[in-house]
This record gives sequence, structure tokens and C-alpha cells, in this order.
Amino acid sequence: MEHPHLPDLTRQITRRMALSLVITLVFVAVEVVAGLLANSLALLTDAAHNFTDVLALGLSWFALRLALQPSHSAKTFGYHRAGILVALLNSTTLALISLGIFYEAYRRFIDPPEVEAGILIWVGLAAVAVNLVTALLVRRGAEHDLNIRSAFLHLMGDVLSTVGAVIAGVVIFFTGLDWLDPLVSVFIGILILWNAWKIIREATEILMEATPADIDMDALIGDIQAVEGVTGVHDLHVWSINQSLRTLSAHLVTTDLPVSAGTGIQLAVSAMLRSRYGIAHSTLQLECKDCAPAALYCDFQPASRIHLE
Repeated sequence: MEHPHLPDLTRQITRRMALSLVITLVFVAVEVVAGLLANSLALLTDAAHNFTDVLALGLSWFALRLALQPSHSAKTFGYHRAGILVALLNSTTLALISLGIFYEAYRRFIDPPEVEAGILIWVGLAAVAVNLVTALLVRRGAEHDLNIRSAFLHLMGDVLSTVGAVIAGVVIFFTGLDWLDPLVSVFIGILILWNAWKIIREATEILMEATPADIDMDALIGDIQAVEGVTGVHDLHVWSINQSLRTLSAHLVTTDLPVSAGTGIQLAVSAMLRSRYGIAHSTLQLECKDCAPAALYCDFQPASRIHLE
């Protein structure tokens, strides 16, 4: 699938992300002060998470700006992978912060301090509103860009965690059970760690040039061979430059055809790959049936048969 207006969309998202960054940074300062006054780990935890959002938004903003730069002889694919590197860095930071949250929560389970539930509730409600607004500002494009999605998940994680902090504050206000504050922090930490793991896994798959998870290789091969004029396919590779930019290279076996007829086959295969699999960039080399390729498709093993020793 092609995105003809992607640069314009990226510029719009960049402006929204910058606004989200400023709003989040201001609220981090408010939440730190409130957390110290309330002696609430849940609020301080959320402030720490919000600060990572500031870093994440800043890095994501920079990566989006960098991705707009044109490709050149030293970077023939441009800077599209910058967003993947930022997503990996953001998610790794989230995972480390969640471990710190678990440690501090353990300390407070052992010796729970008194929590000012009123401050926890009101600041938590304000945090829900701020995080929801900033998340919605960067939501557009998140489904097609791992970098934007990592920033969006940062912010949506904050929405859910602050809702938890508010609920804890209400229960503490009526029951005096201060240990609920670190308990909520544990749930927040688990949520952060889960979201971080999903981003780390997907970013690593892209950097390892793995086949996109939603592409059925057997079906793809069958669709290529179903194109008129194609009698076989080998040396097939499918990978992603980023979440939305997919690339394929393959050798297509045909009968001994003139160049003009071969060009028609290439165009037909390219159009099929674009419409059915969202592969906008394909490199197809034609070979006649009498060629002896170095690596036939029969050497290619399904993933289910590969076992690391």
C-alpha cells in the first residue's frame, strides 16, 4: 500500500507531538510536587512514567523529522529506520523503569507510609485528562508507524495507570489501606513492562529483517506463481524497512521471453504484491527456465522446521 501524502501527514503528526511534549513536561512538574506532598508512590511512579513520555515524545519527534530527509548515496533507503531505533530505545527505557517501580513498591509493602488520598485523587484526575489529550494528539498514524505507536502506547499506558491511581486514592480515602498505593504501582509497572515487551519484540523483528508477521509466505509464493508467465520463484526475501514500508526481492523463472514481455510480468507481479500484501518496493529479476540459480526455492525451509541447536 502506498502513502502519497505521507510527508504531509508526518509534518502534521510532528507538530501534534511537539505540543504533546510541552503539555506533558509541564504536568510532570505538577505531578512530582503533588506526589511528594501526598507521599504517594503511585503519583511519583506516574510522574516518572510521564517523564519517560517526554523523552519518548522528544525522540519520536526527532525521528519523524529525520525520516522526512531525502535518501542519498550514503543512505539509499533514507532515514526510515531511525523511528525503529527510537521505538527500541523508548521501550527498553520503559522496561528498566518498570523494574525500578517493582523495587520501590516492594519497599513500601514492607513499610507502607501514610498517603494523602485527597491529593492523589485530584492530581490523578488531572493526569487522566492531560494524558488522554496528549495521547489523542499523537494517535493518528500510530497503526502504520512503530515509532508513533511506541509514543502513543507510552501515553495510553499513562491514561490507564492514572485511572488506577485515582481508584487507589478513593479506596484509601474511605478505608485507610495505604498499602493499596504500592499495589497499584505494581499493576502500573506490569502494564508498562507488557507494552515495552511488545514494542521491543516488533522492533527487533524489523531490525533482524524478519518476514512481516501478517504475510503468509506459502500464499505469497502461490500468488506470484499464479501470475501469467511465471513458472517458478526462488531467492525470495521479504522484510521491512519500517512498520509501513515493506520490501521484497525475488528471482522469477519464465520461459525464454523478449524483454518487453518480461517487463509486463514484472509489472503484474509488482501490482499484485502492492495490492494484496502492501509491498510497495519490489525488486524482481527474471530468469529463463534453462538458468541454473545458485539457491533454489527448495532450499528454503519453513520457519516451523528450523530449530536452533
